[in-house]
Amino acid sequence: MAASYQEIEQQVRALAAEEHAKLAETLLESLKTPISEINKAWAQEIEERVAAFDRGETRSYAAEDASAEARRLTR
Repeated sequence: MAASYQEIEQQVRALAAEEHAKLAETLLESLKTPISEINKAWAQEIEERVAAFDRGETRSYAAEDASAEARRLTR
């Protein structure tokens, strides 16, 4: 019987950081979209978000507030 997504996720989270990163890289490489295209898409996304911020179209939040909210959501 195949492991469930939750079981696999638990096993991955138990890996050492280096192994976890290596697995993430392997999974990204297994996608049909080459990593170079993924990186290009992220670069475009970043440029668009920065431009939207510069135009005043997005809100900004203090890093402390964002971190506190992230901690709250992950409890």
